[in-house]
Amino acid sequence: MSEHDDQTDLKTAHAMADAARAAIAPYFRTALDIDNKLAAGFDPVTAADRASEQAMRAVLADLAPADGILGEEFGSSVGQGDRRWILDPIDGTRAFIAGLPTWTVLIALEVAGRPRLGLIDQPHIGERFSGWPGGARFDRAGEVRALGASKCDRLDRAIMASTDPYLFEGAELRAFEAVRSASRLCRFGFDAYAYAMLAAGGIDLVVESGLQIYDVQALVPVVTGAGGVITNWAGGDPSQGGQVVAAATPALLEQALEHLAAAAV
Repeated sequence: MSEHDDQTDLKTAHAMADAARAAIAPYFRTALDIDNKLAAGFDPVTAADRASEQAMRAVLADLAPADGILGEEFGSSVGQGDRRWILDPIDGTRAFIAGLPTWTVLIALEVAGRPRLGLIDQPHIGERFSGWPGGARFDRAGEVRALGASKCDRLDRAIMASTDPYLFEGAELRAFEAVRSASRLCRFGFDAYAYAMLAAGGIDLVVESGLQIYDVQALVPVVTGAGGVITNWAGGDPSQGGQVVAAATPALLEQALEHLAAAAV
């Protein structure tokens, strides 16, 4: 076994997710102080976000001390090579503070600037979704099974999702509405959990904008490992964030991009 192989790295990711679960558990559905990171608008952060990231960084200090880290709450630390872990300690803090179990912990390993491994964990309901080159799996309470995106290849048959209709305005809103109105059904409010459900075959299409690097890096290996596709609205690399679209099949992605490309930036 090489010094760095996918199975070893996945074990590290699972160890971080376990640590984050333990760190977050005392905070969920309790009275929490909520800090706002924005002077105008609302971008909440809590002690649970900070505890989660600290717990994951402690695992990396033990298991992968030479690797770089980029975390939403504690910034960047430079590693010794081209490997960097991208951490979102609670994706969906708005859901978290509302007591809704749709927030997740996101963990990605970026190698040479590309996301190689990804993990989406929902601690409260105990669901974990991981992806790597050529595969993806679901773990819950001892149940382990392969993930597979649906075979949906028509927009008028697609179940789509987006975190919030208010993500979009102007040309973006018009493009999103064109996709939404052509789809069979649209659901809102699930943050990264929607991408996990795409990998599991329930949701067929996710359309979003304004994502940060730590919002999207973990999603890419999970979606693609399950057989889905994920790009930006121009059909290119989504891994740095911004406008993101994920689909169960290339044909479905192509139909969504026919509407979205006009608003791609």
